[in-house]
This record gives sequence, structure tokens and C-alpha cells, in this order.
Amino acid sequence: MARAGLFSSYLALLLALLAMTIKAAKFTPEVLISAPRRSAGVPNPDGSKVLYTVSTYSFSDHSSSSEVRVLDVASGESILITDNSDVSEPTWLEGSDILLLSSGANGTTDVLVGPYDDFVNSNYTAGNIDGSASSVKVASLGDGKFAFTITALAKPDGTIYNSEKASTATSTGRYYEAIFVRHWDSYITPNRNAIWYGTLSKDGEQYSLSPLANALKGTKLESPVPPFGGTDNFDVSSSGIAFVAKDPELNPAIYTKINVYIVPLSTFTESTPPAPVQVETTGFEGQSTSPVFSPDGKSLAFLRMREIQYESDKLQLFVVPDVSKPASTINALSTPDNKGSWDRSPSAVAWSTDGKTLYLTAENIGRVALYSYPTPSSNSTSSKEPTLMFNDGAVSDAHALDNGDVFISGSNLIDNSVYFTLTPGEEPVQVSSNSKNGDLFGISRSQVSEIWYPGAGNGTKIHAWVIVPSNFSANSTWPLAYLIHGGPQGAWEDSWSTRWNPLVFAEQGYVVVAPNPTGSTGYGKALTDAIQGEWGGLPYEDIVNGFTYIEKNLKYVDTDRAVELGASYGGYMTNWIQGHDLGRKFKALVTHDGVFSMASQLASEEIWFPEHDLEGKFWNNRESWLEWDPSAHTDKWATPHLIIHNELDYRLTIAEGLAAFNVLQNRGVESAFLSFPDENHWVLKPENSLVWHTAVFDWINSRVGLPTLSEQSEYAKSTKDETFQNRESDLGLKV
Repeated sequence: MARAGLFSSYLALLLALLAMTIKAAKFTPEVLISAPRRSAGVPNPDGSKVLYTVSTYSFSDHSSSSEVRVLDVASGESILITDNSDVSEPTWLEGSDILLLSSGANGTTDVLVGPYDDFVNSNYTAGNIDGSASSVKVASLGDGKFAFTITALAKPDGTIYNSEKASTATSTGRYYEAIFVRHWDSYITPNRNAIWYGTLSKDGEQYSLSPLANALKGTKLESPVPPFGGTDNFDVSSSGIAFVAKDPELNPAIYTKINVYIVPLSTFTESTPPAPVQVETTGFEGQSTSPVFSPDGKSLAFLRMREIQYESDKLQLFVVPDVSKPASTINALSTPDNKGSWDRSPSAVAWSTDGKTLYLTAENIGRVALYSYPTPSSNSTSSKEPTLMFNDGAVSDAHALDNGDVFISGSNLIDNSVYFTLTPGEEPVQVSSNSKNGDLFGISRSQVSEIWYPGAGNGTKIHAWVIVPSNFSANSTWPLAYLIHGGPQGAWEDSWSTRWNPLVFAEQGYVVVAPNPTGSTGYGKALTDAIQGEWGGLPYEDIVNGFTYIEKNLKYVDTDRAVELGASYGGYMTNWIQGHDLGRKFKALVTHDGVFSMASQLASEEIWFPEHDLEGKFWNNRESWLEWDPSAHTDKWATPHLIIHNELDYRLTIAEGLAAFNVLQNRGVESAFLSFPDENHWVLKPENSLVWHTAVFDWINSRVGLPTLSEQSEYAKSTKDETFQNRESDLGLKV
């Protein structure tokens, strides 16, 4: 029975891969969305086995499936552990034993344990958690016992929240006396994220889970920090729990201050946890992230920003040599002005197994690289910078192995998941490529190149990615898709995306150019910070310069058949371009969840963002807010324009998109509006994503002489016919 189940699951995955291979004669949105998505790998201590999950969407069945698998590094063989879609977060225990979280009955979570090589037949329930749990972490306490931590919502009284057991209010009203009112895509409720701890101990041959305690009970603290915090917001060791949380004395919507705390625990059976102790970082009042204990649990490393109202400030490395003395903190790579000597902003930190080296991931010139740095023993100003170890694509995770190697998970522009092992000082060895280095998608590295061109700032050079179709010939000319990234403190990187994938645009027949103008990250703090007070200034000029460079130097690009698209800040820039001279260069524009009116950003949730970038509060510096307002230039809007905006987007509310569409329609500009009531700032649901791609490609392709997606795909056409409302025929209006 178990073998039959394993075979059927393997066959299902094989058929999915085979179908992908057949479809990938052309890399279409359907292939992009339905292709198996593999998680970061979790290696065992010696790196011989790697746990991971893989999920796949079927447009024929309109359903998702997922599996937990283990990769044998030596042979490259992948073995199915379970195809139960209710399980997640595979975690190594001892030997061949692994732990999984499983959605249980009545809103609970089961903790399943069993050997990876016979999990279906041999797994058992080690415990049950009376709520929806996630972000599991364990740490050995010796003698077969583990410290066990998960995150789950806590009610105001500190007990765990279970949505299926919660009482239903008789009124739908919401009343607030402080912001946040809502955040990202949800309204704030009295429940808060919390970290729960206990022990996982062997009782005979099986593990059992002790009752769990709330490490944050009785405090005003919340961790992980919403909306995106997860395992990167806390860590566990034999010394206790380290976590980050918003400063409870400051308004979370106005300030970015996130502190590091330690809860000292000796047995993890303490029913009442000690009060969290704040780690001191004099002169640093910004965000903190990535608290990670050393392998012996005695030290702690973490990252912190300096400024109190700037979410994209440079993160700097800190170390607490002795976690029992949280006031003794070392600022590695320090400078007297606290700006730091390294001109990169690390995003995550990990320890080597001997504790002598710290591994850092950081954006670096359109990539996410891995660096190493000797563990500091004292505060000192040093000219030595972290050593670049790996700069291929975008590193998403790194694990130190017992033999001193590092296991790396990442992606790149042609592959949605790659695994490497790296011996320090040697070349990396690729362990696994999810798409066979793009072959299964019908794409290759030869399609990707880079350019540099003069920027608007004094002596600034701007980096851009150039992606061409797989059937590219320099003897032909190709329409241009000019993609503007969001943030604005962000970057187009050598990484995979299922939302904005440059290769899927290229395979429609475009040469894609994706510039990283002023405000972009990974090119030094000066370029990132230069966008402050310059939203429609220097970045716009950089983008104009890029277009001019393309006209003069990329002779295979037909700039008379150019389209421009952008999301978030890229959507702001698209609206800004529409009102300026560059807008007349394009055959079509696409704005996804962009800004129409700068003053409307007061309806956002994270108020610190516009107050920092626009240099003050609206009522104190109105001129700066209005200087770069796209709505002030709507008298020039003339280019055909697709507006996309979703109802659950509380970052930039749907009123922004509706206002832009209303102006376009009122001016008689050819335009369309697409919205999803169940999506936020991003479009994540597979069927919605296909509709999004269909609308976008039909809009731009039809204006540059390329076949529309509806013409290429029967499924896309049927989806469009089902979803799109033909208002022209209904009302007799030209839309």
C-alpha cells in the first residue's frame, strides 16, 4: 500500500515535469505558474541528505498539490517522504528522524515524527497544538531532548488562539484608538503573534511534546513582526530564545524601531517564562532582524539598522559574545559615526559550525551574494571587509555543515531553485537544479546579459539587465519591454519570480531591459539614499538615460515598438512617465498597484515610508510631497494605459488605481482596469495570476504587433472570456 502510494505520487510529479517539458517548447505564463516550486533545502548535519518541499498547480484540475521529499546529495536521487498536502516545515531531529507540522482537526496542529525513509508507515503524533502553528525550530538539549519552538497567534490573555473555536462577534464593527488600523492585507485584531516553547523528549522509542508556554506572555511584545516575519525573526538554543519585536513604546505605523530581546531558559519546561531582556545597541534605533545563536548557544549574532524611520537603511552586523550579558554588544565593521565601514546591507546571518566565522547574505550588483567574516571579539574599526564567497544568482538560504562546507539554496533568472555546496576557498559545486538550468523551461543563460550606462547623478553609472527571446537573432529587430522595479529601494536581480518574470516577457517576443536606477539596492548606500526627496527626479532621469542608451546602442531593439510596465513604486513611475515626455515614446503602459496622488499615501498603513522618502510630515513639508505628484501632470496623459489594482492592497489603496483609470477614461485615453477582490499588493493565486498575465500580454502585445496571449493559449482565452467584462458591448462605450 505504501509502495503504491509512493509510486503514484512519483508518477504524478513525473507527469507534471513531463508536461512542463512539453509545454516549455515556449516558456509561457501557464508553464511559469504551474511549474513545480521547490523550497530552500534543509540539510542534515553532514550534508548528505536535504529535506525540501515541492508544490505544483494544475490548471486542468484547478488544484494545488505538494510533497515533502529528501534529496540524496551523492546520487542526486529524490525520495518522496509524503504527498500529504496538509504537512509542512520538515525539520531534522536525530539520525534519520524528522519532524513535520500537520494541519489537525478543529483548527489544531499535529506534530508528526518519523524516519524520512519510511515516514508514511512509521510516523506518529508526538503532540498536538491547540491552534494554527508555524515556523518550527528545535535545538538539542542533549540526551535525546530538544527545545521546541513554534509561532502562533495569542489572545489578549496570552493563551493560544484557535480560529475554529473562537466565538463569533454579533457585530462587524471595528473601533480603533491608535494605528495600525490595518496592515498589508488584514485589519488589526486583538490577537498577536507569539513564540511558544516546550520540550520534545523521547519516551521509550518515541518523542513526546510537552505543554507549550507563551514566551511573550505578560509583555506588550509581538514576534514574529507582521506581516512578513517568520523564522528569521527568532532563534532557539540551549540558552533560551532570542527574538525581535517592535518597540512597544513607539507607534508601529510611524517608526521602524525593532529591538532584539533574549528570554533566558534553562530547561524549556518553565511554565512562566523570565521577562525578555533587551539587547543594547547604543546609537542604533532602526529595524533588527536575523537573530541567530552560535552553535554552542553562548553567543548571538543579529543585524540592525541605525535610523528610526527608514525601512531601507543599511543593516549592520552585531554580536553578543555572551548572551548572559546582553549589554556587551559588539558592532562589527563599526565606524565612529555608526555608518559602518562595509557598503553593503546584509539580509541574513549564519554561523559556521565551529563558531569562528559568520556567513552573511547581501545584495550585490544585481545579485544576492554570500560573504564570510571572522567572528569579532571586540569593538574595533577595521578596514577588512567580509570576503565574497558566492556571487551566482540570488542566495536565499545558507547552512553550515559539520565538515566546514556551506549548503546554499538560491535561484537565478533561468532557474527557480538551485542547490550548491561550497567549500571555502574553492569553486561551488551544483548539487541540484530544479529546471536543469533552464532546459525544462526552454530557456538558457545565453539570453541574459548586462549593461551599464551614465546616470543622472554626478558620475553615477546605472546597471540594467537585458534579456532576449530564446529565438533571438541580432539581425532582426525586437520590441522593447522596459520594466521598472518597485521599492523604490529594491532591485532587479538575477533571481526567479513568479510575479514579474523577465524571461516570460522575453519569450513573448520582447527584448526586456530592467534597469536599477537611483534608489536601487545592492550598489552602495549612496545610490539607495539618493532617492530621498527625488521620487520623480533622479530615478526618472536615469530611466530616460537608459531609454536613450538603448536607442543608440542596442540596434536590435525597435524602440518605436516599446512598452513600459511597473508595479508599486514602478507603478508610480509609470504614472509619472505618462505625464512626461518619455510617456510619448511608448505604445502602451501598465501600472500595477501604483501611486496616483502622493497625498493619498496618508491612507497607507506604514506612514514612516512616505515621511522618510518625502522628507517630513505632509503638513510640515507639503511642497516635497506635491513636487513629485503624478496627478499634477494628468493633463498630458495620452498613451494607452492598463491599470491594475487589488482590493486587499492596503499598502497603496485601490482608490489610487481607480483615480488613475477615471482620469484616463475622462480624457478619452484608451485604457482598461483590472482588479482582484481577493489579492493584495501582489497577485499570488494561480488562476488569478494567469488572468493577470493574459490581461497584460494582450494589452501590450496587441500594440506592438505580437500575438496576444489569448491567441496563443486556448486556456488563457477561455479564462479571459469568463473573467473580463465587455463593457463596450454592454454600454455602447469605447473603453
